[in-house]
Amino acid sequence: MLGVISNCWALFLGLGLIMLGNGLQGSLLGVRASIEGFNTTVTGIIMAGYFLGLIIGCMLVPKLVGRVGHIRIFGALASLASTSILVQAVFVEPWVWWAMRIVTGFAYAGLYIVAESWLNESSENSTRGQLLSFYMLVSLGGMAGGQLLLNLAPPNGYDLFVLVSLLVSFAVIPILVSAARAPSYDTPENIGIKQLYKVSPLGVTGMFITGMSMGSIFGMGAVYATNTGMSVKETSFFMGTIIVGGFLFQYPLGWLSDRVGRRMVIVLSSTVGAAIAFFAMTYTGQGLIVFAVVAAIGGMSMPMYSLCGAHTNDYLSPTQMVAASGTLVLVNATGAALGAPITAFSMEVIGPHGFYASIGAMLSMVAIYALWRSTQRAAIDAEDQGEFVVMTASAMSVSLTQDVELDDIEAAAEFNAEEVQSSFEDLVEELKNPESQNP
Repeated sequence: MLGVISNCWALFLGLGLIMLGNGLQGSLLGVRASIEGFNTTVTGIIMAGYFLGLIIGCMLVPKLVGRVGHIRIFGALASLASTSILVQAVFVEPWVWWAMRIVTGFAYAGLYIVAESWLNESSENSTRGQLLSFYMLVSLGGMAGGQLLLNLAPPNGYDLFVLVSLLVSFAVIPILVSAARAPSYDTPENIGIKQLYKVSPLGVTGMFITGMSMGSIFGMGAVYATNTGMSVKETSFFMGTIIVGGFLFQYPLGWLSDRVGRRMVIVLSSTVGAAIAFFAMTYTGQGLIVFAVVAAIGGMSMPMYSLCGAHTNDYLSPTQMVAASGTLVLVNATGAALGAPITAFSMEVIGPHGFYASIGAMLSMVAIYALWRSTQRAAIDAEDQGEFVVMTASAMSVSLTQDVELDDIEAAAEFNAEEVQSSFEDLVEELKNPESQNP
């Protein structure tokens, strides 16, 4: 395991720095927008620009990579992402920020696609599950760590904007100097949304609404925290707690869905998440209870991406899964682009706690739709489902599935939550006992 990771050290270091910058940037802009007195609805539109750029990037960058090559595209997009955040530091205007958020989303989509192509090239059937587990650790750890960087300097200055720019710029260095060869890349062919909806209405609809809730959380979470009087430190922990909660519940809910059925777990997690969100809407206290509540909301909502993706894959053949993954990413990103403005409008009308009201309503929609779908089509027996695989809502699904052959997909489907957890345990043991490794 350590040998596999060491071969990809440049990739993981670069991705870690990218996720640190991405995590810091989202919360920084939310806090700074509140400090500057931006209208809440305007802030929601600004934050949604990132997801609009992500959609554009997912559609255009693969073609650019095929035409120009990985190295040049990665360097160009890193420069673009690094520059866009500095423009936002200099020109504190809503329309400038919105335009730069689109540019940032486009650039980050390309960075994910290019960098993760190396991960796909470096993995084999026997190591793909281990690399996936470590990728999840780096990705979510970077996002959570980025929230804590918010405490390093006042958000009303230039320092944190420069830090984001530096993180993205430094991310280029290990990948560009790595001895690993650039992977081959073929532009993917996606299944149309209508076609995929006919196959799995709940999977597509759930993925769309999940995108709305994720766009709300990451787009407006820091704005909510600031508007309710939280300090910068509390805001950073507020956002970090949501991510940690989502990470902790990924595997338990996935394990449960393998045994009792995806639809039942989707109903359960969305119902519980909605109930907690509506409770948070009426709760006026402060302290640890607030952080416990948002951890639970993150834990019930963030795994929905993987659950809806797994539910969709249960109705697809292995070859169709490859084509469908990119479509699901675009569906999710479209929902995210709408989620932040909707939640911002809710906060404008109801007040700051409209943040929870909006998320609760979105999760309720998933639960109601899943229950209705249960009356339209019988669920697949648990023993006939594929194994649950954790998925992330980034361009990862577009890039990681480009060169996967049928045998690779069938082998990858054998990885389940228990095996991913075992991979973490093996890694920890190897770190504790390095002398046990072969020289």
